[in-house]
Amino acid sequence: MKTPENETSRKNLIRLLLILIAGTAATSLLFGPVNLSFGELWAALLAKGDPVDQIILWQLRLPRTVLALLVGGMLGLAGAVLQGYLRNPLAEPSVLGVSNAAALGAVIALYFGLAELNDFLLPLLSIAGGLGALALLFGLAARRDTILSLILGGIAIGTLAGAAISLALNLSPNPFAAMEITTWLLGSLENRSLTHIWIALPCILFGAGLLLRTGPALDALSLGEDCAVSLGVDLRRLRLVIGIGVALGVGGAVAVSGAIGFIGLIVPHLVRPLTSRNPSAVLLPSFLGGAALLTGADVLVRLIPSTNELKLGVVTAFLGIPVFVYQLLRERRI
Repeated sequence: MKTPENETSRKNLIRLLLILIAGTAATSLLFGPVNLSFGELWAALLAKGDPVDQIILWQLRLPRTVLALLVGGMLGLAGAVLQGYLRNPLAEPSVLGVSNAAALGAVIALYFGLAELNDFLLPLLSIAGGLGALALLFGLAARRDTILSLILGGIAIGTLAGAAISLALNLSPNPFAAMEITTWLLGSLENRSLTHIWIALPCILFGAGLLLRTGPALDALSLGEDCAVSLGVDLRRLRLVIGIGVALGVGGAVAVSGAIGFIGLIVPHLVRPLTSRNPSAVLLPSFLGGAALLTGADVLVRLIPSTNELKLGVVTAFLGIPVFVYQLLRERRI
């Protein structure tokens, strides 16, 4: 239930998250293997100063930072929507099989060398994999339009896509191809360019726009399916909107970042205690929180001393462990 106190708390949370986004984005632009001062950063932004600083900013740091914000925001929002729709605190994009299917599309591009022919083929196949998973899921769940059927269908699709990825690694024609696939599956924003932004931006904006509009319907659904229908919610249309939003948004994100898990699981749990706990109240904070968290994690992988840069998907996986432990302990208390 919305109250003046809850609305004030939500606005304060959004302000705090915007500050965190600004801080993590600035840190991402400033720090890395070569640190920049505020003066050097400002000069590079104005296309002045050292040409090397301009290259570092415009060709390396800025695309990486923007993609971290977009991908993190999309994954956080998708997780919040799916947790509200499926009424499952451990739901995230992989529950519907979209993440694994999008990853499979990218693996196909890498396995057959299509990614070398054109920069757009890998993301296009990744997005096509997400949409294909959505179509297959709707086909499997068509006769029984229930949340359980969606979850079971999503698990089946995700498992099938994971098995196909393992088969591609097993049958890889040479160790270099297997290494390239494995590296991509670990997830990273290293060596991304402005081209990757233009690839991901339309999909993420369209997908996020669809998902942010589902808030009132998710609030009604939290009261039960029968109650939601009596309040005028079209459950089939809601399922279609959420499915398309997740498939396009997550497919576009996975296309440029590789497989990055647990952001969609972690972020809603972090922001939910600071809101009214209504599904609609969690959506925008989850988008902002996901953007801040993934950008911060990307800064972390650059600053941790190591021979090779850590992969972003590895770091986010470790961040997800405390959430699972918390849910386990919570269930034991109940």
